[in-house]
Amino acid sequence: MACVDSEVDLWVVPLVALNMSVRKKLGLYLNPRNAVAADWMAVAEEMGFNYLEIKNYEGTKSPTESVLEDWQARCTDATVGKLLSILEEVERRDIVEDLRPLMDEDVRKYCENQKNAKPPLQVPEVDSCVPRPTQRIGITLQDDPEGAPELFDAFICYCQKDFDFVREMIRELEQTEYKLKLCVFDRDVLPGSCVWTITSELIEKRCKRIVVVISDEYLDSDACDFQTKFALSLCPGARDKRLIPVKCKPMTKPFPSILRHLNIGDYTRPYTRAWLWVRLARTLSQPTFM
Repeated sequence: MACVDSEVDLWVVPLVALNMSVRKKLGLYLNPRNAVAADWMAVAEEMGFNYLEIKNYEGTKSPTESVLEDWQARCTDATVGKLLSILEEVERRDIVEDLRPLMDEDVRKYCENQKNAKPPLQVPEVDSCVPRPTQRIGITLQDDPEGAPELFDAFICYCQKDFDFVREMIRELEQTEYKLKLCVFDRDVLPGSCVWTITSELIEKRCKRIVVVISDEYLDSDACDFQTKFALSLCPGARDKRLIPVKCKPMTKPFPSILRHLNIGDYTRPYTRAWLWVRLARTLSQPTFM
């Protein structure tokens, strides 16, 4: 990447130029919830993150640093100049004034390193701030990056303590005459990418429906909470029966209120347990509009 010594164009300097020290200082300004000035949530919204994504950053150690890392990973226009512009837009000029000297120093070092770096052998120089041709990356075990994406009949939303029930679901729905194809995160998803981004794509674009495995432990799972709310946001009013709750064991806590309007599959009643798989398989086999 070519940088002009006298006047660097910050709009083409990728966010990776900012080191951890600057990012931590940004967190000191933006992490505290502030009723007067814009905080990290306002910045994340300007970066294009949706409501559910923003809510799931609340539990992280430093929401600001997490947002910056994911923004940098998924957006080609995640540059230092764009970040400064966003801070101006949310009226946090105090941060710009205080941290601009540190940012400028990071940019200077980054450009100097880029200038002195030797070009890689047999590999063209790639700049993360320059748009690249669209290239799909495989995210599931059977994905073919050069072919059609792997599709599923249902995404299974579950917590780790209910995995024995998920195994039984696999046996009853995949390994019988139903021959359904389930997306089970621990089995089918490749490691290495942002879990929220992968989950969103699978639920919205790869899976016809989502089966939510309900238990007391489910209620304590941030991942399950995100998956359920994201799926509900795609099908308000439960149209097309895209979201199917299944109660896998007796509960001591109240059933989640956001799912009470849906007809559930109940595995806890022994006399109807065998019928559950037939009913569930029939629902998952039906076509839906995606």
